[in-house]
Amino acid sequence: MTTNRSSLRAGSRLGKYRLERRIGSGGFANVYAATDTLLGIKVALKIPFPTYVSPELLEEFRREARLTMKLDHPNILPIRDASFIDGHFVIVTPLAERTLEDRLKKRIAFETAFDIIEQLLEAVAHAHEHGVIHCDIKPENVLMFPGNHIRLADFGIAKAAQKTISGSGTGTVGYMAPEQAMGKPSAKSDVFSIGLLAHRMFSGKWAEYPFRWPLPGAAQLRRRAHPDLIAIIRKSLSINPPQRFRDASQMLQQWKKTRLKAIRYAKRRRSES
Repeated sequence: MTTNRSSLRAGSRLGKYRLERRIGSGGFANVYAATDTLLGIKVALKIPFPTYVSPELLEEFRREARLTMKLDHPNILPIRDASFIDGHFVIVTPLAERTLEDRLKKRIAFETAFDIIEQLLEAVAHAHEHGVIHCDIKPENVLMFPGNHIRLADFGIAKAAQKTISGSGTGTVGYMAPEQAMGKPSAKSDVFSIGLLAHRMFSGKWAEYPFRWPLPGAAQLRRRAHPDLIAIIRKSLSINPPQRFRDASQMLQQWKKTRLKAIRYAKRRRSES
């Protein structure tokens, strides 16, 4: 726990893992691409900065591991291990190709975008069904694997819905529902975050507070998305939580119902342009 962060660089070793490169950095941890030298597979290692490692932070990471291991779903990033290695607390997960944030830097076909949101809804619906709220759904936490398969990561600040949720306001500002920013998150808050992401993917614009409809990019959204799909996104982004979908499961049901008409509409609009 006294090792300084400068010792972690490409080519260095942590136990059986060889670090290849750093692929991300947050407020408390770096993420590295690494090779499991015993199994010969690529993995990602999330490593909290040693100077920040405390009993409280370790408990947060352990909670992430416990919550994620509880959520066995193909669209949720599994945790392979969470333990101390050479003085560092390390969380081991499969290595993604990129984040959705990286992918959003280039245009995404309508069908691909529709499917990514559906996969995200599948992941969050599974979490909600197990009483877990993610609380930090954003493009950086949506990891992309071959074939546009996505897995939702980072349940480190997720909350168990059956427990009392204190007014902590956890999450990433700009991706949060208004009530979550005031410390009152619920499953409806995750619905709001998914709606924001869907709006961005189809409109090309990132909506910001106070989230008054129509949001930026409304014209592009109407060009690409069927009115029924827009209605789903608008409902998910209602400022008043009771007017949103109850949870991701309910939103997912409606999302799937629009698939055929939404894809036909997008293809027709493309042929007309």
